[in-house]
Amino acid sequence: MTNRLAKSQSLYLRKHAENPVDWWPWSEEALETARREDKPIFLSIGYSSCHWCTVMEGEAFSDEKIAQYLNEKFLPIKVDREERPDVDSIYMQALQMLTGQGGWPLNIFLTPDDLTPFVGGTYFPVEPRYGRPGFLEVLQKIRGFYDIEKNKLNDLKSEMLEGLRKSVLLPEAEDLSQEILQKGLEVSTAIISDRYSQQSFPMIPYGQAALQGTRFNFESEYDGNQICLQRGLHLSLGGIYDHVAGGFHRYTVDATWTVPHFEKMLYDNGQIVEYLANLWSAGHQEPAFKRGIIGTINWLKREMTAPDGFFYASQDADSFTTPDEAEPEEGAFYIWNYQELENLLTSEELSELSEQFFIVSSGNFEGKIVLQRKQVGELSEAVENSLSKLFELRYGAKPFSVKTFPAATNNQEAKNNNWPARIPAVTDTKMIVAWNSLMISGLARAATVFNNSEYLELAINAANFIIKNQWVNGRFHRLNYEGKPAVMAQSEDYALFIKALLDLQQASINSSNTNFWLDTAVKLQDEFDEFLWSLEASGYYNSPSDVSGELILRERNYIDNATPAANGIAVANLVRLSLLTEELYYLDQAESALTAFSSIMKKSPQACPSLFIALEWYRNQTLVRTSQAEISSLITEYFSTTIYKVEADLPKNSVGLVCQGLICKKPSLNKQELLEHLEQSQNRWAK
Repeated sequence: MTNRLAKSQSLYLRKHAENPVDWWPWSEEALETARREDKPIFLSIGYSSCHWCTVMEGEAFSDEKIAQYLNEKFLPIKVDREERPDVDSIYMQALQMLTGQGGWPLNIFLTPDDLTPFVGGTYFPVEPRYGRPGFLEVLQKIRGFYDIEKNKLNDLKSEMLEGLRKSVLLPEAEDLSQEILQKGLEVSTAIISDRYSQQSFPMIPYGQAALQGTRFNFESEYDGNQICLQRGLHLSLGGIYDHVAGGFHRYTVDATWTVPHFEKMLYDNGQIVEYLANLWSAGHQEPAFKRGIIGTINWLKREMTAPDGFFYASQDADSFTTPDEAEPEEGAFYIWNYQELENLLTSEELSELSEQFFIVSSGNFEGKIVLQRKQVGELSEAVENSLSKLFELRYGAKPFSVKTFPAATNNQEAKNNNWPARIPAVTDTKMIVAWNSLMISGLARAATVFNNSEYLELAINAANFIIKNQWVNGRFHRLNYEGKPAVMAQSEDYALFIKALLDLQQASINSSNTNFWLDTAVKLQDEFDEFLWSLEASGYYNSPSDVSGELILRERNYIDNATPAANGIAVANLVRLSLLTEELYYLDQAESALTAFSSIMKKSPQACPSLFIALEWYRNQTLVRTSQAEISSLITEYFSTTIYKVEADLPKNSVGLVCQGLICKKPSLNKQELLEHLEQSQNRWAK
């Protein structure tokens, strides 16, 4: 028997459809029912490729005794954080205030009258273990507290509400100086340095901020160039990269970048492609970077691109080894045992593979092998042939013959399909605008740097799908399920798609449709401003004014997590729009938003690298007006806060004009002089 979630479009919610828990989706009906029946709300938030979310679904949420107590004493609500990041953001912050830490699954208890959180946690086992109490015991204690300790509950509610409301009130420091920018870029560089040995997440917003900081010659204890290069090497050589079939896993569970948490997320891969392309264009032309980009885009085309042109959201960490298994196994699709390698490869092939990769018979992950490279440079033809054999062992055919690989959209499809080799992980096939936008930006940058029209075509197809399908009655929408748009767009969808459109405009600067991308960006920016801009405080709210009524407060996202903060991206977009349209109100708006967040930039620079990227755009914005003949070589270089315009009407005998904000330098009479002016503009510290 199924519950209400069986009708959901979300893969994550449908995974809970056969639980005995009487789940509700987040809705006004659910909230009103909890208020009417005076039941505390049990809010559980996760996402489809979350390993411990899957574990808890199969354990606690499938337990009849736990489900009976939950149904009688609470109103259980399930939320897919990928559908409603605004709901997730509020209650993740609350969980961190309650417990000092966060993560998914996010399980939190709310009072029904005002949705105030009062107890929370992450994974709860059925029986006491891992130093955690059993879930039924937790539920009984919480219900007892709710019924008996009303005074304590009210005090806790008041404290929590005050803390949450204070978190959205940011004093304006009005400090947008050279010093605060330098501090922010240095902090980002420090965070991705090897001194922070446990940082095994990609952390691309920090990497991008650090890379932009390498242009400046300020005194620092950190070698920014070397640190940015090292981050690219960790990604491209480590076990976080799928060396057999391309694509980057979510993160590694160790400090040596060896053993990944195996899910593949579109948002990570889009950001990493852009970062590696920027490293290449900045002069770090390491072959492993190019191989990582090529492999990831091949994975994207083969497994993550819908027939309509958009990109799927993610692939699970877990997969089945046989159709008879009750539960999938983490990493099963990606790992190898030593005997497999011995049976598949000749002794010479295995020996050469072992020279390039860390391979031992005892394995490096639960007796199995995760491939991790030992050194930089090109892989030999023999090693590439061996990796091709491993690809065939996993997919059932050679890489060149597998143009598309069908997605298993749920566990039953994974187990019941007649796969040619291994059973693949489940793919979440929904379209998320923000995540597609990150990949569009990555493809656009890679297309420019490597002069690859196929990459650009992939990006254009995805962007066109969004433009044609995600506006309903004049409003932009976040998700698409099988051709049907859903859920009003949030700030990250607006900000990241506007960035993607501007990236496409620059990548297509010599084509006839470059104005189309700019015009669409302007249209979307107008809608963004109308429904999400804060007139009182400046900056952008997480969700639109007409759909946030059920939330206990409206947040303005400025903290970078796995994806960059919406307000940081949005401010950089405003500066770029001011350069492209020559409309100064965009620049005024950027300054207003930066001022609104300046106190947090000064107090907690480690929280907001994207805001420092935006501040760098604001302070060092550069516009290059040049000819069609010159533009192709310029845009492949790494000038991170530069916008290009192709113009026929240049000053006499000049090849271009470099403008620093509102001031233009003298016309450049040749290519060398143009590059010198551009270099000077990108390295200035405006006073």
